[in-house]
Amino acid sequence: MNPDAHTLWRAPMWALSVLLACLGMLGPFAIDTYLPAFNGIAEAVNATPLEMQQTLSVYLVGFAVMSLFHGALSDSFGRRPVVLWGVAVFALASVGCALSQTIGQLVFFRLLQGLSTGAGIVVSRAVIRDMFPPADAQRVMSQVTLFFGIAPAIAPLIGGFLYVHADWHAIFWFLALIGVALWFANWRLLPETLHVSARQPLNLRHLLRGYWQLGGSARFLLLALASGIPFNGMFLYVLASPVFLGDHLGLGPTDFFWFFLCTIGGIMGGAWWSGRLAGRLPPQRQVRRGFRIMVAVSLLNVAANALFPAQAWWALPIIGLFSFGWALMVPVVTLMVLDLVPERRGMASSVHSFISSAANALVAGVLVPLVMHSTLALAWTSAGMLGIGLAAWLAVRPRLGLPGGA
Repeated sequence: MNPDAHTLWRAPMWALSVLLACLGMLGPFAIDTYLPAFNGIAEAVNATPLEMQQTLSVYLVGFAVMSLFHGALSDSFGRRPVVLWGVAVFALASVGCALSQTIGQLVFFRLLQGLSTGAGIVVSRAVIRDMFPPADAQRVMSQVTLFFGIAPAIAPLIGGFLYVHADWHAIFWFLALIGVALWFANWRLLPETLHVSARQPLNLRHLLRGYWQLGGSARFLLLALASGIPFNGMFLYVLASPVFLGDHLGLGPTDFFWFFLCTIGGIMGGAWWSGRLAGRLPPQRQVRRGFRIMVAVSLLNVAANALFPAQAWWALPIIGLFSFGWALMVPVVTLMVLDLVPERRGMASSVHSFISSAANALVAGVLVPLVMHSTLALAWTSAGMLGIGLAAWLAVRPRLGLPGGA
């Protein structure tokens, strides 16, 4: 924690949470806003469904690869410059998407968006731990998750409206405007939270030593899997939403917001509860509650899809409940990840995001095309993602020295 933290931000805690949440929302906003126009974009640029799927995949690959470096760079140069450069490149890449005339151009600028947008979510986590002790950090992390949920809830509604009343280019112009506004907000408000004494030298040997340290830590890797992989149990539905919502559930582009309303409503509810429990309930018990909810919901999801034709009135709330369980436990596990290496929190956040983003890219590029045409296959795949995360948590729990009965 920065010893001068109390002098860096004198406004209410929720105001910093909003600012950091806006940084974190760039990633999901860059995905959720254009999904309602997915089929329309494909027709406009003469792209196949597989080619359009790659606009998601390359974004996630770019996000994953650059996530390895955003945090490490912020450990050396400071949090603020990395955030400002990342947001600026995102805005320019959004302009490129808006001006794209071919699928190749769109894929290129989507890759550039992915390479830049991770700066927000990676560095914002490090900022939280720079500024707050553990219990307060959990509350702020939960508030960030809570506020962060507002943007993706309205993103598909905005995207559908812009697509229907203007065209798909307007969606990316809108993202460019968000990038510009967010750059000015952070330029004016975001303090430099990395203390001078905590800065790490930027050289290849030092970076490789840090990556080797994290990559060789079983506790770090298992915690990263426990927090990141279950997210894909929900996220695969986001990636498959053009087929899942349009073909399986029969929803139109302007109806997509119901799906995101349920999903983000679950995230916001879980994050709110997580913040309420901070300092009142041992962290490991809170994680266990989150996993219990997700296991119960996953079993219900598989059974319902095996027995009945999928319908929006029950399929969407189930995904929302899964999101609730994930948001209940993820602030706790994320802070556990960062506190394993307090001297390299930026790098830890980077590697953590890389693992999660690599899993997202794998799901987007490989699993979703294989399973999106069957609601039962989607349900089983979601349960499988949860199973990986649960196995990782059960494996790492004894290594953390947590009480057996807690």
